[in-house]
Amino acid sequence: MPGGANRPRPCYQGGMQPWETVDRTKVAGGTELVLARRGEEWVVRNDGRVLMSSRQHGSEDALATLALERVERPGGARTVLIGGLGLGYTLRATLDRIGPDARAVVAEISPDLVAWNRGPVAHLAGNPLDDPRTRLQVGDVVARISEATGAFDAILLDVDNSPSSMVLAGNDRLYGPRGVRACAAALSAGGVLAVWSAGPDDPYLERLEKAGLTARAVTVPARGIGGGGARHVVFLGVKKAASPRRPGRGEPPARSPPAPRGRAPRSAAPSRRR
Repeated sequence: MPGGANRPRPCYQGGMQPWETVDRTKVAGGTELVLARRGEEWVVRNDGRVLMSSRQHGSEDALATLALERVERPGGARTVLIGGLGLGYTLRATLDRIGPDARAVVAEISPDLVAWNRGPVAHLAGNPLDDPRTRLQVGDVVARISEATGAFDAILLDVDNSPSSMVLAGNDRLYGPRGVRACAAALSAGGVLAVWSAGPDDPYLERLEKAGLTARAVTVPARGIGGGGARHVVFLGVKKAASPRRPGRGEPPARSPPAPRGRAPRSAAPSRRR
């Protein structure tokens, strides 16, 4: 565990307890993430901005809920890719909505963030990394998407503030025209791409549509259903479901299988008259 996670909590008499820095780490490009707590409240910050909070995770839950309820696959999603572990809330919401034989693949670029989720914040989302349906891959979600074709029934991305405001500069590969097309290609027929954002982004919505996805933006409360305060946006892009194959030009239509030899089908038997 990176330094400082097991230090005793200071006690304060009267007034609000101040924030305590529990740990800090740097990810690709030198971006610093800071894990902090105040009593039972936990946050992860970047440059003073709160990226994740144990008090406001309703939109992270909605990222999974809105996507999985739109998957056009009999029996629901079987394979889900989650880009960004966060504090584990999106993974937990996914596990709560997929079947016992399904799997949730999590791509997280920061080993230290994974360590936090196995250590001091593991309890927040009910230890989702311990679920046997979870497959953790420490690495770049962009690479995981780029190498896949029709592999995922849902792709859930929560790695930046928005498609136009990125924590990591390299993540622009996810949101440009090529990145959106790669996401669409990685989806199975009837699959859903869902992207968390702090606010609206009309150009990104247009790119989803140009990639052939049925796109919409859903505004959700940061604190969950019925919660007040801040509101976030979940972008949804649904890939067209596979349609039954039609015979090509000059190709005879498919025939029904022949009846088994022996007794003639009941409909073919001669009628009897009295």
